[in-house]
Amino acid sequence: MILVRIVKNIIQYLTEGFIEIFSPEHDSYPLIGIQPYSGTINSNSSNYW
Repeated sequence: MILVRIVKNIIQYLTEGFIEIFSPEHDSYPLIGIQPYSGTINSNSSNYW
C-alpha cells in the first residue's frame, strides 16, 4: 500500500511539472511580431574560428 502511494505521488509530481512547463499560460508573447535585427556584425569575430 505504501509503495502504491509513493508511485502515485511520483507520477503526480512529474505530471504537475510537465503541465507547468508546457501550459500555454507561459507563452504570452507580445503581439508586435518579429523584430528585425538592426545591429552591426562584428567582422573581427570571424578571425577566431
